[in-house]
Parts: sequence; C-alpha cells; structure tokens
Amino acid sequence: MQAHRLIMSIAALLVLAGCGTQRPQEPAPRSPAEVKADILRLLPASAVDRQGWATDIQVAFTAQNIAPTRQNLCSVLAVTEQESTFQADPTVPGLGKIARDEIDRRAAKAHIPSLLVSGALRVSSPNGKTYSERLNAARSEKELSAIFDDFIGMVPMGQTLFGGFNPVHTGGPMQVSIEFAEKQAKGYPYPVDGSIRREVFSRRGGLYFGIAHLLGYPVSYPQPLYRFADFNAGWYASRNAAFQNAVSRASGISLALDGDLVRYDSIMPGSTELAVRTLGKQLGMRNPTIRSQLEQGNTLAFESSELYKRVFAMADKAEGRALPRAVLPGIVLQSPKITRKLTTAWFAKRVDERYQRCMARAD
Repeated sequence: MQAHRLIMSIAALLVLAGCGTQRPQEPAPRSPAEVKADILRLLPASAVDRQGWATDIQVAFTAQNIAPTRQNLCSVLAVTEQESTFQADPTVPGLGKIARDEIDRRAAKAHIPSLLVSGALRVSSPNGKTYSERLNAARSEKELSAIFDDFIGMVPMGQTLFGGFNPVHTGGPMQVSIEFAEKQAKGYPYPVDGSIRREVFSRRGGLYFGIAHLLGYPVSYPQPLYRFADFNAGWYASRNAAFQNAVSRASGISLALDGDLVRYDSIMPGSTELAVRTLGKQLGMRNPTIRSQLEQGNTLAFESSELYKRVFAMADKAEGRALPRAVLPGIVLQSPKITRKLTTAWFAKRVDERYQRCMARAD
C-alpha cells in the first residue's frame, strides 16, 4: 500500500513538472514607470528630451497592448534613429524645390497648364506671403503639409486642382505613411489636433502610428531584420518575397521579389499569379482557388494555406533543401526625397545595425 502511494505521489509530481515545462509562467507586466526607465537606458546618448520620448513610446505600447520587451523597444528606437535621428519633425534639404517639382509633374500628368499652377501659387496666403514664397521657405514635411492644407482650402478651385497634389505622404519621427495612420485611427489615445495627418507630424502621433506599423501585426520571422524590411516595403513583404522565390524555383519563371503577390486593384493576374498558375496541375489547384489564396498574402493566415504549403513543398524538393521562409525584398526605393540608389535591403540592414547596438546597451 505504501509503495502504491509512493508511486502515485511520484506520478503526480511528474505531471506537475510536465505542466510547468509546457506552460511557462509569463513575466509579470511592468509598470509604466519601469518601461520608461528601460527606454531611457536604451535611448542613444544623442537623443534630446529623453523623458518626452520615453513617455510617448511607453504610451503607444500600452495603448496598443504591445509587449514592451527589450527586442520590441530596440526595434522602435532603431527605426526612429534611422528615419529621423530622434527629431519629431525632421528637416529635408531642398524640400521646397522637391515639392514644386512634384507639383509640376502631377499637374502635367493631369493636363493642368503650368501657367495655371504658377498663377495659383502666386496668390497671397493668410500670413501675407504668397504660397510660392511659403513653399520655397519650407524646411520640414509638417510645414509643407500645412501649406498645402491651407492652399487647398483658400485658393479658388484649390480642392479641384490640387486636392490630391499634397506631395507629403509620410511624416513624423518614424516616417510613417499618413494613409496607414488614417486607417489605424481607431483607438488613438490622444485628442486629435484637427486631423490624423497633423497628428502624424507630432512626436506622439508619429510614434503611435509608427509603432503600429512596425509591431502591430503577427509574424513568424526568425529575426527582427525582416520586420524592418516590412516597415519599408509593407506588411509581410519579406514573407511574400520568400514565397515568390519558391514559386520561381518551382516554375523556372524569374520573378521580382517585391512581396506583391496579387494585384488588388485589378481582376487581371499579375506576374506572380501567372507564374503560380503554370503550377496549377502539379498543385492540384484551379485558378480561382489560386487567386483567393494569394489574396491572403497580407495576413499571417497565408502561411497556413494549401497554396503556400504545396508551393514550398514542391520548391524544397526541387532544390533538395528547405528554402528560406523570409527574404529581404528586392525593391529600389522611389521618392522625390531620395537622391541616390537605395533599396529595401539597405534600409533593413541599416536599421538592424542600430538595433544590434541598442541591444548591446541593454546588456
């Protein structure tokens, strides 16, 4: 009887031990003060108003229920340092000329005479200066965006002629997309100062939406490098580029590894979809099924799709090895502000260098 009890006790202990290994205890949540103290330790020495940066970052993590791990904090700090060197509204050399060139380009595309554009810009604005003078004097994207908001509202036919001509599409300390921010406005924890566009140019707003873009979606990446690439190229671009690589290996068709799996703006198939269709019989999938599963390419669920699994199985077999499930997209960066050839891979690697230095400061 005693032996039976001893065996039962040992079995119970083994069960408890097994539960402990299968369900590790989650770390206790840290207080806002503890998170801010951590951020202050991780911020580079050159950052000014360290308390302000720490507060805005901590609030963004808390409001979005994102874990403030060292890895996540260093990821945010690395992107911010790369994009703005911790300036809430960074200056852009030659911004006025860049903006005017972009206006002229878009006006020409819309068949608006250049004389009409020049005449509209010579109109006096509320501060007494013409819009052309204000444009030439602009030094930051916040200033430039405000000029256009004013211009569109004040100049006769301003909305008709220039409503879509505001050349500022990103802003703030993390250079986040204004369009992305406007779509993610629900749950924003601050009073909105006029518009979400204006909030993006503030430190608090730029960090909130930048952190959402960087960390606000689930991934299975083995390292943060691929999140950094996604920040530049779009959610899941690195995962999708790896899928395109697998499609190319399985089909023999060369594809641009840009992360764009399907043309969402058209029912016509793009190059990746056409390449996958050539594998249709081998995959046992018809074109409509291929299309519907490729459309999951902006979600984590795509990795559980039959298309994803079958393409990789085919490509892995053809190569005789497991292909990578994430690769840096081969995208050349295009922007009026960029004056030399840069790529998404260059951006991701530069951010990763800053990330590694931040993690070293955490030790």
